[in-house]
Amino acid sequence: MEERIKRELTEASLVTQSLVNNHIADIKKVVELVIQAYKEGGRVVMLGNGGSAADAQHIVAELVNYLYMPGRPMLDALSLTVNTSVMTAIGNDIGYENLFSRQIESLVTEKDVVIAISTSGNSPNVLKAIEAAKKVNAKIIGWTGKTGGKMALIDMDLLIKIPSTDVARIQEAHMKIGHIMCSLVEKELFQDKRFK
Repeated sequence: MEERIKRELTEASLVTQSLVNNHIADIKKVVELVIQAYKEGGRVVMLGNGGSAADAQHIVAELVNYLYMPGRPMLDALSLTVNTSVMTAIGNDIGYENLFSRQIESLVTEKDVVIAISTSGNSPNVLKAIEAAKKVNAKIIGWTGKTGGKMALIDMDLLIKIPSTDVARIQEAHMKIGHIMCSLVEKELFQDKRFK
């Protein structure tokens, strides 16, 4: 058991080191796109399935409440995975693959940033969400795993492919990016007198 624990921790460390070595510019671009959206009156909209849905909700909570700056103004952010009535209505009436795209058609504007998360890059409802976000000219950021799956075939503002095929490692890296994003967005926006 100890060897398995060591292996898991070592693999997680290697993925983190790969982010340091290869994805600093990508993470910076995520932060810049989010800051731009907020400065232009937009918001962050996040989505994903399963563990990625939980990640989306977690990151949105950090934006709406705070990560490091208690008392700061809230930031407008929305996870498309929290309204069970809407989700079950869409899933039942027009199909699970439309779960996010239908909400995007209703809620997202060209001022917003959509962060679509899929560890495989192949989730049909995430792919449809990206296409719906393109139709309203929202900024689109994809977070996925090593190959990028079908997400890699879609033109978007930024696609970050985590260099792993292990779902747990990919999700851990997505959360690292999310926490860094929240931290830097707070720092940049709330030093700016326009946002105090």
